Amino acid sequence: MMNPRVLHAITGRLSLRPPQEESLKRLARAIEISPDLLQHEREVLAILSTLKAEFSTLEDFEREFPSLCFALATGVGKTRLMGAFIAYMHLAHGINNFFVLAPNLTIYNKLIADFTRNTPKYVFKGIAEFAQQPPLIITGDNYDQTGAAVEDQPRGFAHDVRINIFNISKINSEVRGGKEPRIKRMREVLGDSYFNHLANLSDLVLLMDESHRYRAQAGMRAINELKPLFGLEVTATPFVESSRGPVPFKNVVMDYPLAQAMEDGFVKEPAAVTQRNFDAKAHTSEEIEKTKLEDGVRLHETTKVELVTYARESGVKAVKPFMLVIARDTTHAAQLLDLLESDAFYEGRYRGKVIQVDSSRTGAEEEEMITRLLAVESVDEPTEIVIHVNMLKEGWDVTNLYTIVPLRAANARTLIEQSIGRGLRLPYGKRTGVAAVDRLNIVAHDKFQEIVDEANRGDSPIRLKQVILDAPSADDKKVSVQIESGAAARMGLASNPAIGPAIGVIGTDAASAPVPVFNTEVERQVARAVMEVIGTYEVKPDLVPTSDTLLNAGIQKDIQEKVAELLKPKQGELLKGVDDQALTIDLPALVAKATEVVVQQTIDIPRIAVVPKGEVTTGFRPFTLDVSRLHLQPGEREIVGQNLRTNEQFTLAAEIGLKEQRPEDYIVHALIDFDDVDYFTHADLLYELASQMVQHLNGYLSDTEVVSVLDRDRRLIAKEIHAQMMLHFFEDAAEFEVQVSRGFTELKPCNYTVTAGQPPRHYRETVDDVGRIKQMLFGGFKKCLYQLQKFDSDTERRFAVILERDAIKWFKPAKGQFQIYYKLGTEQPEYVPDFVVETAAAILMVETKRRDDLQTPEVKAKAEAAARWCKHASDYAATVGGKPWKYLLIPHDEVAENKTLADYMRFEQKA
Repeated sequence: MMNPRVLHAITGRLSLRPPQEESLKRLARAIEISPDLLQHEREVLAILSTLKAEFSTLEDFEREFPSLCFALATGVGKTRLMGAFIAYMHLAHGINNFFVLAPNLTIYNKLIADFTRNTPKYVFKGIAEFAQQPPLIITGDNYDQTGAAVEDQPRGFAHDVRINIFNISKINSEVRGGKEPRIKRMREVLGDSYFNHLANLSDLVLLMDESHRYRAQAGMRAINELKPLFGLEVTATPFVESSRGPVPFKNVVMDYPLAQAMEDGFVKEPAAVTQRNFDAKAHTSEEIEKTKLEDGVRLHETTKVELVTYARESGVKAVKPFMLVIARDTTHAAQLLDLLESDAFYEGRYRGKVIQVDSSRTGAEEEEMITRLLAVESVDEPTEIVIHVNMLKEGWDVTNLYTIVPLRAANARTLIEQSIGRGLRLPYGKRTGVAAVDRLNIVAHDKFQEIVDEANRGDSPIRLKQVILDAPSADDKKVSVQIESGAAARMGLASNPAIGPAIGVIGTDAASAPVPVFNTEVERQVARAVMEVIGTYEVKPDLVPTSDTLLNAGIQKDIQEKVAELLKPKQGELLKGVDDQALTIDLPALVAKATEVVVQQTIDIPRIAVVPKGEVTTGFRPFTLDVSRLHLQPGEREIVGQNLRTNEQFTLAAEIGLKEQRPEDYIVHALIDFDDVDYFTHADLLYELASQMVQHLNGYLSDTEVVSVLDRDRRLIAKEIHAQMMLHFFEDAAEFEVQVSRGFTELKPCNYTVTAGQPPRHYRETVDDVGRIKQMLFGGFKKCLYQLQKFDSDTERRFAVILERDAIKWFKPAKGQFQIYYKLGTEQPEYVPDFVVETAAAILMVETKRRDDLQTPEVKAKAEAAARWCKHASDYAATVGGKPWKYLLIPHDEVAENKTLADYMRFEQKA
């Protein structure tokens, strides 16, 4: 049977993308409808028949054992999917033995790294069971020691899960050489060969990475003898090339093509690049090659600046881009290496920053090459240009490839497919909205039009679209609902959101509305008027410093008079069609009752502003410009690029403008276009920073080239300098004053997007599908100031259980309730805390966070802003007899129902 709890846990913990999640569901479904997949004694044809009825694209297993192919576009995450497959099969079905096949040495080394704990791309990060007891990784290099060691271990100790990772090309070479593959040779391991040990396992599952590479090879036929339960293939290209053209796989059960991945924003947008009015026929092949390399470097350096600026502006990790040069052969690659590292190429600036990756390297050179290649994403690794012939065809999972310069003769379709196979992964996992950060450039001066035409063909991998996932189910339909505050609900003024019938769980109705205090239309009109009048007192903290003050006799009398005035013009309407009892309504009693409900159903949140007092000065403090990653290059011709999917064009060209008197003027005139830069106030600093940049450019360019770069890239340079200036912005005042403009604020309605027709759940109900908790509404509360609430995680739901038991009242605030802002890079986003809680002694602002995230700059900036706000609110509360405010930042793994709210006071953050 399918195990939805494990399925949803893995989806949530591994943060699977929708196509990965759908793939995992399809595997789970296949095992559910054909449980014989888990048995050795079975009829393979019967399994095929059952699965064909479920998966319309499945025709044949194409192997002696059941094998299913999951075709996911490059960049969507096939290695992470393999990790999810292994975790699910172990946790849901107790499978412990896995055999993972890699097509070559590069991918073999990458898979070993990704399956090894404490590495950057560890595929099981978040799986608690593997954190306690990680899988044992057995490789083609250590199996004769490691493999035997685990066989004698009793189950439940050491490593329950064993993942064997082997390189198919190594097996192929030994089969072709007439020898038995090393793992099949007789060894003194368990008295038999390791191969036979694997074949005798009762629960071996085979996973084939980039399986299209070795479908018909001799080594693959040898793998059949392993007799696995079944095989799982992952590839971006589910076909095998033949003399008759591509032959599609017949065992595909999931197909998520590149066009869909582009549309969904999971990969970069590829673009072909050339020079404006470039005529390839007018140049020799050597000239075209040199021009493409130079323009590739121009694009590379421009992209580098864009990435540095984006990282500074957004407060995220920096990304070091690199350029890939595709050579004709190993001799050509060696020549390119010499050229790119020579003084003749940009005065040797790339010496020591170029690596050649091809089969000509052996021994120690090969080891160094692989080590540098695998580290090319690191900002501390110097490589900026990679030259290769053929070794990187698949499985090279770098996210920082931004420029490709193909120098090998190839048709347009091949160029597109090769480029797609290498550079489309996004460094931040999603698109940023900054074109240069989201784009892959293919420098193709001599093939530009061919590539554009090929990309626009109906059968292009960029254009090709299919309906891949199942038709949208009812669960996919979303609706927007508005949840009014508890005060409105108690007075009968809130309408129930239309989200489907409520469900009764844990002894009560999860969405049941409280019994309204006011039942007649006349009473409700009075209640509306009372709330309207109370709103006018929010902005009078001197008169009404807290909501409790609204109950004072003098204030009550004022409210009664204003309510009567509001109702007066509508007296005829008020009495129209109402029975005689309406004529004798007790207005003072109704006003008092409505005010009491408002006071009971709120937590006083003052509106606080810290404003400068006296003379205020703002500006930018002097600093030394960081130019270490800025190496823009000159170019005579305008570069033009075209997005292959949308056909939008972009240019990299000189701006048309006046020639400046001195180089610094290009930068300064671009800087003063920023709204927060005043020339008269900041002139000295602006020229100092511009001078630093010009001095940097003079370090590797001639005077003429410096002017060329400044003329063309002034805006880009100014944008980067401005981003650095913002890190040194200051606002000084003689003193700052805390102003309280409101003593309390009305609770804002909460607006949620939820799944249509899905009833609210009781907050105590355990959620199996924690990955979908953000789409659920919860109710059944007694102490919450809203009838229904939405949680961002199961940690929040469990914390609400504690609040319902230990707090006086609580709620999750809506955006804009506090108006607290924090500084993150150059932005000042609004901070919305997870919870506001009132206890007998204090009011708490609470944030629950993953322990791993507690030290991130964003979480720390939020905490500082929130703690500062709580101090100001406490100071105000002390003057009006209110409760002090405290800010709690709680690690997610500390939230457990056996703890009391008091236990969390140790997590208070002070300003």
